[in-house]
Amino acid sequence: MNRHAQAAVLCLLGASLVHAGATELSLRYVKSGLRPLLLLAGVVLVAAAVATVWYERRSPASGHHHEPRVSWLLLLPVLALVLIAPPALGSYSAMRAGTSLQEPPAYPPLPAGDPVRLGLADYAARAAYDQGRSLRDREVRITGFVALDRAGDAYLVRIALNCCAADGRPVKVGLTGGVPPVLQPDTWLEVTGTYTPRRTRDPVNAGPIPFIEVTAAKPVTAPSDPYDESWNN
Repeated sequence: MNRHAQAAVLCLLGASLVHAGATELSLRYVKSGLRPLLLLAGVVLVAAAVATVWYERRSPASGHHHEPRVSWLLLLPVLALVLIAPPALGSYSAMRAGTSLQEPPAYPPLPAGDPVRLGLADYAARAAYDQGRSLRDREVRITGFVALDRAGDAYLVRIALNCCAADGRPVKVGLTGGVPPVLQPDTWLEVTGTYTPRRTRDPVNAGPIPFIEVTAAKPVTAPSDPYDESWNN
């Protein structure tokens, strides 16, 4: 691989990163807050490619030097970004990982009006650690995808990211009450319901899994950002 080929590969890789960072494709790999860094990395690679071509033209003699053929492996991440859009983590991963639910430092008052829309983890934390004090006599609405355990019991799940999809961890809420009779894993549901003290322990890490008493549920389109790092969706 000569310098011109290196520049071409760098430009392709940089352009692919810019494309991913400028579109929702990046949300398959990293959380939304890292999109500016992904864009910056792409711009830097494109600039490096331009600088390589400029240097090569300024120094024609250097064009006779060739780099190891292994350099062509740099094409692999380009092909992966262009040809493969990995699916978001779903029920298969969620039921094989322990819940990442953690106790928050405080529970802000809920806004007026019922039903009140909550992030799934916000509801789960209030139900598991605050004994539902802020949820009593309130109707809530949460959204997530369906996961079924080996016994066929249904859970509503969102995946939290610290950085990227590789470190995604689930938060799970069990469904009880008016649960639809037929549920398909990975179906996105908007669930309306009320607090129930019922809870169980995650068999993977013994973390708490609270439940919601379902009064209504309907399928919804998967959100453009399937991961939930802020828990405010």
